[in-house]
Amino acid sequence: MNRAGLALLVRELRARRRALSLIALWSAIESLPSLLSGLLVSAALGRFLAHEALSGTAFLALLLGSALVAAIATRQLFPHLAAVVEPVRDALVTAVVEGAVTSATGSQQRADTAQVARVTEQVQAVRDLLGSLLRMARQILFTALAALAGLWLLAPSVALVTGVLVTVSLTVFALLLPGLAARRRKVLLAEEEVARTAGTVFGGIRDAIACAGEAEATRAVGTAIDGSLGHSRVLARAMAVRSLIVFLGGQLPLVVLLASAPSLVHAGRLTPGEVIGAATYLTVGLEPALRELVGTGGSLCVELAVTLDRLGEGFTDRRPQTQAVGEQLATQRCDLVATGLTFAYGPHAAPIVDALDLTLTEGRHLAVVGPSGIGKSTLASLLGGLLAPQRGTVSLGGTDIRQIRESELRRLLSIIPQEAYVFAGTLRDNLGYLAPYVTDRELTGAAADTGLALLAERLGGLDALIGAGGAELSQGERQLVALTRVYVSPARIVILDEATSNLDPAAEATVEAAFARRPGTLVVIAHRISSARRAEHILVLDGDKAQLGTHDELVRTSTLYANLVGHWGFANPPPSEPTNPPVKRP
Repeated sequence: MNRAGLALLVRELRARRRALSLIALWSAIESLPSLLSGLLVSAALGRFLAHEALSGTAFLALLLGSALVAAIATRQLFPHLAAVVEPVRDALVTAVVEGAVTSATGSQQRADTAQVARVTEQVQAVRDLLGSLLRMARQILFTALAALAGLWLLAPSVALVTGVLVTVSLTVFALLLPGLAARRRKVLLAEEEVARTAGTVFGGIRDAIACAGEAEATRAVGTAIDGSLGHSRVLARAMAVRSLIVFLGGQLPLVVLLASAPSLVHAGRLTPGEVIGAATYLTVGLEPALRELVGTGGSLCVELAVTLDRLGEGFTDRRPQTQAVGEQLATQRCDLVATGLTFAYGPHAAPIVDALDLTLTEGRHLAVVGPSGIGKSTLASLLGGLLAPQRGTVSLGGTDIRQIRESELRRLLSIIPQEAYVFAGTLRDNLGYLAPYVTDRELTGAAADTGLALLAERLGGLDALIGAGGAELSQGERQLVALTRVYVSPARIVILDEATSNLDPAAEATVEAAFARRPGTLVVIAHRISSARRAEHILVLDGDKAQLGTHDELVRTSTLYANLVGHWGFANPPPSEPTNPPVKRP
């Protein structure tokens, strides 16, 4: 069974705990009539039998008042239900579309037309099922509990027998659910086969007509439809067993109560009013709730589980891919090596990078410096695979990066440009985009490491909404968001292409120190000498020449670097950075 769909649902529901708590609160208030109905009916009947019509009517009025309170609570529920259901639908659409695009672009086979059924019918089905299930579950749960609680207060012996019968019926129902889910899955697969067969036939209808194959095409679609109908009939017969469960837990307790009522009343263990009150709990509260649970609720649970399972098979397989690639690279170093790297903007232009050889063993921290326009960003794009060199190669872990699948390359190597991109969504969405399974605790820790914590607190936490492009954020704040996004990603090589240019020196030092502690290789295109001073090695670009060394070596051997140091005005070493324990990449 594929659990990607269920995992997504759980993650989205956890992110909306506040809305779910409000749903529970209003549901508890809504169940007030179920709790009071039997008690108030019993009390009213007792007053009427004692010829106290006014007080009996007062008890019935209280029951009516509780119903009005419940109606108000019901009205308050729907906005909170929408706040849960609609984001889940959006997340499912995003996951299915990403999976369809990835599958289509990464395979030479014909696109799977059944994806249309997933992104339309199945996603919409999950939305409707989840909404219905939430409405029903909270009503059934609170109504049934309230009815049992009221029955216990009114007639404990009847409540005990009823509880045993309900427990048995629910146990039988739970044992039947896996079989129902398996049959429902077959129905869903058969429906997809109809969509796939029809899509293939309709897509090649002209060829079928040209080859006189109309009858064969019709037969293929008809066979798929007949198979779908057959599985639906089997499921319908299996669903019919639910009526026995409803009788066992919802109707048999009433039969037992009515059959034993004369002896119970004669023995003085129950009054006539208590018998009527207990019957009210069973007929108005418990039996309808159980019928809804076993009937409609069971169908909804089966439909939701199977549909989520099937949808999950079409998601972009991020977690398994990450594990597989991680296992592949666990036995090799992820070194970044440039050999004879040459690039020029145009066939007759002077090379920006000319025959550069550079080896960065995994875990190194390199700063690239040079005058403005010398080609630092060009080198970053070449190392990151965004530009193709005219001559030479860039290899990652011994493999030419042009031979590495784009999705895998981007997972291993991240480039953060000067212009940071922030998209519409929550702060959590922005930070976890490259690491979809990162936890809130990990995001909070990363924000503290990179210096984003104050911004997150000002915005209102991880659930804070950010507009398209992050218009409400400053340029430096947008850079911090983009930096933290990559910080929590699984990238083993990070290239900062002046990605801290809009941060003040202290904030820049915090970010670079965090990335330096982070496992992996760090390349910084420096715009301040302090960035170079923090690096283990420095690459100085000087026209068609490049020189590699430490700060002390380059001050003595590179006139350009010495001039840059003097221009930037950093004669003394920068203050040491605060040390924190190493962080683990999610």
